[in-house]
Amino acid sequence: MHRERFYTLTASCPDQVGIIARVAGFIAEHGGWILESSYHADSLTGRYFMRLEIKASSLPFLLAEFRERFRTAVAEPLAMSWQINDSAVKKRLVVLVSKQEHCLYDLLARWQAKELDIEIPCVISNHDAFRGFVEWHGIPFHHVPVTPDNKAGAYAEVQRIFEDVRGDCMVLARYMQVLPSGLCAAYPGRIINIHHSFLPSFVGAKPYHQAYERGVKLIGATCHYVTEELDQGPIIEQDVIRIDHSDSIEDMVRYGKDIEKTVLARGLRYHLEDRVLVHGNKTVVFR
Repeated sequence: MHRERFYTLTASCPDQVGIIARVAGFIAEHGGWILESSYHADSLTGRYFMRLEIKASSLPFLLAEFRERFRTAVAEPLAMSWQINDSAVKKRLVVLVSKQEHCLYDLLARWQAKELDIEIPCVISNHDAFRGFVEWHGIPFHHVPVTPDNKAGAYAEVQRIFEDVRGDCMVLARYMQVLPSGLCAAYPGRIINIHHSFLPSFVGAKPYHQAYERGVKLIGATCHYVTEELDQGPIIEQDVIRIDHSDSIEDMVRYGKDIEKTVLARGLRYHLEDRVLVHGNKTVVFR
């Protein structure tokens, strides 16, 4: 990752001749310096995907003017879906957690070590167990209990907190509650979950128990975007570990925790660095 300020342009559009020439030509005619570029053409859908990093100081105007010029000169004529972000503006990550701490601990350690260049304005939990740990890091902690009788009010409070702290992304770090469809629909591509299974296998609760009963030889974890359909959102990252007949459910849970931490960290990093482009229920990930 470059330390000098840069803009990240991500876009997709109908595949056609001259896309790269049009985009690169626009940047070049304004003296722009492309630091990194990635492209992918999907022959089945006829869609073209791209990601470019542009040296901010090489352009003669600020980001707002870049957006306007690019929109009229390139994006609209090519029918693009696109966005451009500034590396100087840290994304604001709101973490949700329940009773299992391993993903929360890992994320805060990476944040504190500056491995993740983010701001964490708060942590939200349906239990009060990690208040001391979170506040020790200087991060506000919100206890929002969830019961069968108060779900609507509880998730309205979660959404209120997220909006109040100007959250960019919501991460479910083993948050063991099913988000209501309204909340999922409000933030498409902005809620990330770590599921303790190699999806689409073993969705829902207790996937390690399901895997044990099925006698699988591989278990895994999946980082994906949250949608209204449980554990069916676009997949960002996955990994697996081999097991055998001698491993108990407790062994599988223990092995799985390590995979969950690394898969969530990798998937989150791809999202934060604007390396993930969603198309339908699939993703293009420029690693």
